Amino acid sequence: MRPRPLVSSMRQPTPPQTIGPFFGVLAPNVGTVAIAPAGSPGTRVTVTGTVVDGQGAAITDALVEIWQADAGGRWPGDGEASGVPLREGFNGFGRVATDGTGGFAIQTVKPGPVPGPDDRLQAPHLVVGLFARGVLTRLATRVYFDDEPANASDPVLMCVPPHRRVTLIAVGEGSGRYRFDIALQGAHETVFFDV
Repeated sequence: MRPRPLVSSMRQPTPPQTIGPFFGVLAPNVGTVAIAPAGSPGTRVTVTGTVVDGQGAAITDALVEIWQADAGGRWPGDGEASGVPLREGFNGFGRVATDGTGGFAIQTVKPGPVPGPDDRLQAPHLVVGLFARGVLTRLATRVYFDDEPANASDPVLMCVPPHRRVTLIAVGEGSGRYRFDIALQGAHETVFFDV
């Protein structure tokens, strides 16, 4: 007796699937995350924003990750090299899930300038990673502050076409508050970096 060839019982291809939304497991904070503990040296700031899709609809199950240097321009782990320890509790990292309106808030201190390409100083900025339903890899972007004169010479920001730089600038709203919205697509799509 000859063995029968294996035939799949599926006659249709498997439909495509995307990752998520399972980010709630990864983010103990929803809506707001505090990165710098109370008493951390530097200027206290709060960055608020909304994550939206190409049609401007809020994305209510995105995950926003933030990395930053401290107010002295030191990344966590660099404190030992500089001889000045980081403030206890400051690890320069935070993770927050967007809330029911697609909103998020980051409470921290404004980072100091850090060395960049060719050891040129970069303007103070937050590094942002974004995960969302339908996004298969982490998106990477930056948040610069509109009141920083160093933006004009930041070596990374200068690589972005002038008309697109506005998507990387948080706009001051007074009293240490800034607004930074993230658009995944559309006419005002945020600049994302290929890292």
